[in-house]
Amino acid sequence: MTTKPSAELTLKDRLSRLTFQQACRILGPEGVKLIHQGGKYDIAIEEQVYLEGDLFRLRLPDATVTITLMAQKRQRLNWSCNRCSAACEHAGAAFSVILEEKMALGLAAPPRERIPVESLSDEELVTRALGDRKERASTEKMTLRSLDPGEIWTDYTITSASSGKSYRVALRGWQRGESYCSCPDFRKNCLGTCKHILHALEKVKRRFTAAERSLPYRREYFSIHLRYGDVLELRLLIPEELSKAAEKIVRSIKNRPIEEIHDLLKRIRKLEDLDEKVLIYPDAEEYMERHLYRARVSARMAEIRRNPGHHALRRSLLKTELLPYQLDGIAFAVAAGRAVIADDMGLGKTIQGIGVAEMLVREAGIKRVLIICPASVKSQWRSEIERFSDRSCQIVLGSAAQRSRQYDQSAFFTICNYEQVLRDILTIERVRWDLIILDEGQRIKNWEAKTSRIVKGLESPFSLVLSGTPLENRLDDLFSVVEFIDDRRLGPAYRFFNRHRVTDEKGKVLGYKNLEHLRRKLEPFLLRRTRAEVMQELPERMTEILRIAPTDEQCELHRAHMRVIQSIVNKPYLTEMDVLRLRKALLMARLAANSSFLVDKTVPGYSSKLEELDELLTKLDLEEGRKTILFSEWTSMLDLIEPLLQKRDLSYVRLDGSVPQRKRPALVREFQQNGDCKFFLTTNAGSTGLNLQAANTVINVDLPWNPAVLEQRISRAHRMGQKKQVQVFILITEETIEENLLSTLSAKHELALAVLDSESTVDEVEICCGMDELKRRLEVLLGAKPEAPLDESERIKTAAEAERLAGRQRISSAAGQMVGAAFAFLGELLPKAAETEDSRRMATMFKSRLAECLEQDDSGRLQLTMTLPDAQALDSLADALARLAAGQGSGIS
Repeated sequence: MTTKPSAELTLKDRLSRLTFQQACRILGPEGVKLIHQGGKYDIAIEEQVYLEGDLFRLRLPDATVTITLMAQKRQRLNWSCNRCSAACEHAGAAFSVILEEKMALGLAAPPRERIPVESLSDEELVTRALGDRKERASTEKMTLRSLDPGEIWTDYTITSASSGKSYRVALRGWQRGESYCSCPDFRKNCLGTCKHILHALEKVKRRFTAAERSLPYRREYFSIHLRYGDVLELRLLIPEELSKAAEKIVRSIKNRPIEEIHDLLKRIRKLEDLDEKVLIYPDAEEYMERHLYRARVSARMAEIRRNPGHHALRRSLLKTELLPYQLDGIAFAVAAGRAVIADDMGLGKTIQGIGVAEMLVREAGIKRVLIICPASVKSQWRSEIERFSDRSCQIVLGSAAQRSRQYDQSAFFTICNYEQVLRDILTIERVRWDLIILDEGQRIKNWEAKTSRIVKGLESPFSLVLSGTPLENRLDDLFSVVEFIDDRRLGPAYRFFNRHRVTDEKGKVLGYKNLEHLRRKLEPFLLRRTRAEVMQELPERMTEILRIAPTDEQCELHRAHMRVIQSIVNKPYLTEMDVLRLRKALLMARLAANSSFLVDKTVPGYSSKLEELDELLTKLDLEEGRKTILFSEWTSMLDLIEPLLQKRDLSYVRLDGSVPQRKRPALVREFQQNGDCKFFLTTNAGSTGLNLQAANTVINVDLPWNPAVLEQRISRAHRMGQKKQVQVFILITEETIEENLLSTLSAKHELALAVLDSESTVDEVEICCGMDELKRRLEVLLGAKPEAPLDESERIKTAAEAERLAGRQRISSAAGQMVGAAFAFLGELLPKAAETEDSRRMATMFKSRLAECLEQDDSGRLQLTMTLPDAQALDSLADALARLAAGQGSGIS
């Protein structure tokens, strides 16, 4: 990626976008402390603060602080205090007032009041969606480049300054649906336009006269394109002038959706036999190939799924015998081409992913597979591939330069983690991947997050998402995961949320509706099997919730932080500092439910939960054969638990985020293979990717935010290969946020079952979630955004595609001139001879044959089209001309 110089932001721009973390870094190591200390000053904004042009000044009783722009400083912000030479609480006060009072300083505005999208009619939804895009088209900075500056209706390359991305825009008219853009939003918004098209139309209005703007687009050749309306349709676009023979070929598919791809291909061949030019746009070509593939393999995959238990591929597809439901899942995904396997934890999704790749080798000839997974399971993927397959495999490791080389090597499987995708995206995009597998696909659940956007931007003919929990908290999670598979399947976001969310008058999500409709939408490409369905032999799981009364000290701390939470959520709008305080107060309330020491660091600390855990450990120690996984959200809680094990001289291993990836397999082996190692202490770092079937007990010392993580924890032991009954303990401190969290987890679990279970009859689920409301109440920052680095590889790719599609006429003309010059040159080289009857007859014959390859365009120019027998014929012609030219330069006459 190359970075293009951007316009300098003003001081107000930079202060508007300044975050708490950035301010702390500007002030240095003591930044957090100084900003909090600076908050003690009672500041009258109008009297003590000056902000104009490139100067911010704060007058305090004992000092004056100024902030100006300076290129060499962090965020280009230079602060100075007339009393202190180093970072001080006066400077902290200046940054504190900026962060706290952005609206009073004119750096932010209250969030715009919006009617909840869920209460709008479809017409109102479309009007709002169009309005949003028109606003962005007029306010966002974009660069437009025409491939034919003299024509209004031609192809353009447009580059967004905010994202750095480039797209191809084909302008064909002023109305919605007439033009095309290659951006993701155009494909999925069902509006027939996007901000790039709207921006381009506004710019060309100023570049061309009224007479030029009134001329309609004239189509000169046939083209196959996709119409991105409410329903995706394959269509044939027909030129203005049409011969009777060509009209007869296309009459029955004119102005209507095309469903029979084989029939379309026959018609294209007939048109080409008539020397008609037919252009198939890239997205239409991909659509056609996908339909042809499904038609070819659907019968074979259906035959496998009718009786997977007795199919020969169970024993021959991989180097192990597949369970019937695993072969069924492989056949389902291969038939779909792009699919989600959402089996319960521990049912063997990894082996199904390997099986899908192997089946696609046989059915589609794939050669390159990219596996994106959490860093903790990269080695496990390689181990499973080597165990079940003969395909080559590599894990992406090392420095940026080393990783860059690894992606383009010839290994069949390439394994990287989500964090590497963010860093290596430009290298990854340059490789043509046939299949992309996302393991733990819920990692892209946040559809607005950068990781999600980048991963969903990766292209491949086939894709597979593996996730035991594609729906963790909200329907938004599922929407994001499905977008990677098919970004139109669930419709545009504005319609999806309108159809399925239940909100109050302020937009707070109260529940979900129309779930039966959603299940039907998901059925063709999402497959979910529970343990109850496919693994009846799996040992039973017993869950016991231990409710514990808190100490007085815990109650006092918990109540104090809950008061902070309540005061913040009651505010009409929120600042960044409000959100930070809210997060901290929620964290402190949860920590208080564990131990007062985790909050105030005061020894000895009070914790009824640790007392209950101590008694539970005593009971477990007395029972023969107990091996226990013990989970806590926080390493500091594990620090308090370790002494309980040490005083009993119990052997254990501990895994948390500080343990390097290379050392984790040894910890797992120690717990699995050493009979004396009774406990596996871990944070959520051990909740995914680890197989710990040696354990028969799971203790959740505290609760995670969502049921998916809780299920991931338990599934480390309760999974395929487990031979014992698994007992699960959940410790809950009463009268604390943990009790509310337990009921929320239950509601989220009900939602997941209602949406993902194809046999479910539930159509509505009530659930309380205030996060969307909090997001809507965030103040709107007014400062200009910095421009994103230009995505140079994407710009080159887009420009090349536009050149290829729109510039064929220009290339053809240039090539004709070159060939004409070459033949004129040959004429000059050959000796002049008297014209004879034979030479006249020969010339007439050549002219007649060449005329059969010629056609005349609208401007009267002749176009020559011929088919050479192979590439060598072209090489021979070029070589002959070159040698003749060289000979001429050497004195040949």
